[in-house]
Amino acid sequence: MTAAESMQDQVFPAPIKSVEGGSAAERAGVRPGDVLLRVNGEPVTDVLAYRHALSQGRATLEIARPKEAPRVMTGVAGTAQDHHRLFLPTPPSLEDTFTFDVEWEDPGLEFEEVLFDGIRKCANKCDFCYVHQMPRGFRKSLYIMDDDYRLSFLYGSFVTLTNLSEEDIARIENENLSPLYVSVHTANQDLRQDMMKWWRLKVKDQQAVQIRSMIERLEQIDLYTQIVLVPERNDRENLDETVEYLASRPNVISAAVVPIGLTSHRTNLPDVRTFTREEAQDSLRRLNVWRRKFLNERGTRFVFPSDELYLLAGEPLPTEEEYEGFPMLENGVGMIRDFLTEALPELPAALPEPRRVILGTGSLFAESLDRAVEPLRAIGGLTLEVRAIENKTFGKVTTVAGLLTGRCFRHAVKPGEADLLIVPPTTLRYGTELMLDDVSLDELRSELRMDIRPGGATLGELARVILQGAQSSGHQWGMSAHAVKDSGRDEPASVQVAEQNMRGQA
Repeated sequence: MTAAESMQDQVFPAPIKSVEGGSAAERAGVRPGDVLLRVNGEPVTDVLAYRHALSQGRATLEIARPKEAPRVMTGVAGTAQDHHRLFLPTPPSLEDTFTFDVEWEDPGLEFEEVLFDGIRKCANKCDFCYVHQMPRGFRKSLYIMDDDYRLSFLYGSFVTLTNLSEEDIARIENENLSPLYVSVHTANQDLRQDMMKWWRLKVKDQQAVQIRSMIERLEQIDLYTQIVLVPERNDRENLDETVEYLASRPNVISAAVVPIGLTSHRTNLPDVRTFTREEAQDSLRRLNVWRRKFLNERGTRFVFPSDELYLLAGEPLPTEEEYEGFPMLENGVGMIRDFLTEALPELPAALPEPRRVILGTGSLFAESLDRAVEPLRAIGGLTLEVRAIENKTFGKVTTVAGLLTGRCFRHAVKPGEADLLIVPPTTLRYGTELMLDDVSLDELRSELRMDIRPGGATLGELARVILQGAQSSGHQWGMSAHAVKDSGRDEPASVQVAEQNMRGQA
């Protein structure tokens, strides 16, 4: 019996968050808190399967009204799905259920989750996995090693493909789940296995770990790929080989190249290191050869180094045009250039009242930010400091702004030393004012005795926050698999996408 067949008798109740007024669901008596059980008599595992069933034109929806709210059960051993599952405390009896029909009509349901059967777990033990480098004491969702192709399609999170079953592959093709975002790292199969070390018992289909075969099998699916670059492993000639192969495949749209991200918490993990300036420069030289070649031959540069690689190399960032629309912005490719695209607004000669402002950021971006805000220092009454915040949570080796925590700011800023502290919006949990360590901006405001605001998504917006103390949009670079793991309810009500800050390390 296949995994798909064994799941036929399983139900994955999907809690309903809201019901659209005047919709078919409302007319049928569906209420928030009810759960969807089946569509056309079949269980549905996620919102994609739900939409696919509706796309057939006619659908019968089976709804249950549980006596108590669904809860998350974890670690369900021996099932076809080796990941978290959501289900009712007790199966609803027949009198608890009812059905209604729709015909070429949206039923009007919004669900609490996009995944009804839980997040698919990673089958790998990568040398550079960020989850393995996490210090203790964070919320549980940050330790979930997700690798879910559905979240890749929905939110652009990167997946390795190694945990796919034959049924998963067929579904991707049949439902045209395109594009997907794939962590390739290297096209050399032996090297990829050595770097990723997938667990044999977690691999459902041996073909899924063959990256070239998978890319070629998914020839009808557009793929955005990434290479997490590790010094002396998949760089240099191996990088050339990988770029050349990816560029040879018509379904690969582009490749992002991101240097390995490290923390100081690597106990009992392989000995890896970050790039030296010379090594980063070598990688950029190689990639620029390919970028020029592809632009001349194909009209696209195809391969896009991340901002971090340019900063490590001490090289200037490409122009806005060279990012070709910023297709991989959320993977750290072009964030700084995009930030700089909106120019500073008209600046006043002086402020009505003196204001001391600290711009807190990671050490990697501090110098670039300092140059960008230099014109503001001519404003009378404004004292402006860009402060490189040492990462006290992940260690000095972690230099990106998005992984700063409340603890870091507590150590770096003295109470009352400024009127306004501005923190990078990428430090905040999606849609909230909570940092990675669950410290809120309100807590920091109280402890540091100053106003604290998230900075802007652009230089112009940041300037307005500095000048007016205005609340920024707090743009946090969208949703990812990590943002779904963590989308706004306390544990264990949902196992949902962790912060976008972890992106690029799948």
